[in-house]
Amino acid sequence: MTKRRRTTEVFTLSFLDCICCGFGAVILFYTIVSAQSGVVRISKTDNLTAEVNRLDEQVLTGSRNLAALRDTLEKTRNEIASAAAESNIVTAELADRRMRVSTYDAASLARRTHIEKLKADIRALQEGTKRLEAGGDERAPTGQDVSSFRKTGGDRRYITGLRMHGRRILILLDVSASMLHEDIVSVLRLRNSDDAQKRAAAKWRRAVETVHWLLTQVPPGSAYQIYTFNTKAQPLLPDLGGKWIPGADLPQLARGLQALEMIVPADGTSLYNAFAATKTLTPLPDQIVLITDGLPTQGKSAGSRKYVDSAARMRFFDEAVGQLPDRVPIDSVLLPMQGDSEAAHRFWRLARLSDGTLLMPAKDWP
Repeated sequence: MTKRRRTTEVFTLSFLDCICCGFGAVILFYTIVSAQSGVVRISKTDNLTAEVNRLDEQVLTGSRNLAALRDTLEKTRNEIASAAAESNIVTAELADRRMRVSTYDAASLARRTHIEKLKADIRALQEGTKRLEAGGDERAPTGQDVSSFRKTGGDRRYITGLRMHGRRILILLDVSASMLHEDIVSVLRLRNSDDAQKRAAAKWRRAVETVHWLLTQVPPGSAYQIYTFNTKAQPLLPDLGGKWIPGADLPQLARGLQALEMIVPADGTSLYNAFAATKTLTPLPDQIVLITDGLPTQGKSAGSRKYVDSAARMRFFDEAVGQLPDRVPIDSVLLPMQGDSEAAHRFWRLARLSDGTLLMPAKDWP
């Protein structure tokens, strides 16, 4: 009897169970890993959400603080505006008080001048009495009898340092804004005032009186010319520019004094243009009298710089001196100006080199 062959099966139940278990384990592993990563992701998301919430809180707090700061800034601006208004009021009151003080000073100067005049009249009467008693006949000094210094009289002989001796005398008068006052702050204040106040400024009145005094000292037979200068130089009487005026011509003298009263000081100072104008006269002057208050603030033309330091002003002065004609004495009347310490030395040196005179007058002169 033939044996029946037994058939062998590859995929048995046991093998399928192993495969299913293996797949189940893999799926379980991936499930565990995915769950763990989800937990980590949720944890990170929670942290980021907390950070975002914290930043939002900071932004909200900053916005509130910014609003408070804006309110404070607006309040500060209002306080600044109020303080500026009060400062303007105080400044105006201070300017008004300074103007009153200047007026009082002018009145006091007028009183002192009147007293000096009375004293001079007494001395003149005493001297006249002595001459009459002695029977002498004294002639008035040269240059004293052309015209009177003031309509009310006045002593004109108490200054001997400055002598008018030329045959052709050129008077250069500084009409820049600095001639309004010796203090730069007061100059800036007066520069913004009306023309009447500028003409009445004490320092400018001294300059005008100085010119008047000089004209009374012109020797008989001599001629004169007056040029004013700030940034430019021009004759006081334009129709007589470049010509010499006889000292005995009283109508022209009256015209000159009247024109002098109408001048309003303004702008900067160019000594270069003033000295260059001396060469436009024919013949040239043989004596120059300069009335100013300090070193120039520009050269031939205005520079690009708004502020000029002391070194630049000295350089402008040296350049201006080069425009003067040779061998002509320069007599300088230097009025006071605060902050210009080099001016006196430079003008003294100019007087020494030109055989001239430097006069720094007292406050009650002339």
